[in-house]
Amino acid sequence: MSFGLYLAGYVIFIIGIGIGAHLLNVPPKWIAVIVLCLVGLALAHGVRVTRHRDPT
Repeated sequence: MSFGLYLAGYVIFIIGIGIGAHLLNVPPKWIAVIVLCLVGLALAHGVRVTRHRDPT
């Protein structure tokens, strides 16, 4: 699978979490913290999963 596909899925997920937190009246600074943490996790996971192994 490509990195772009992972990134698109995570973007949709992060937007949904942000909207849900907003609807639950979470303060905006905490929504920003949650979104930044999820973006970092998404990048790390996407790179790990889509990384090509070096031939031995």
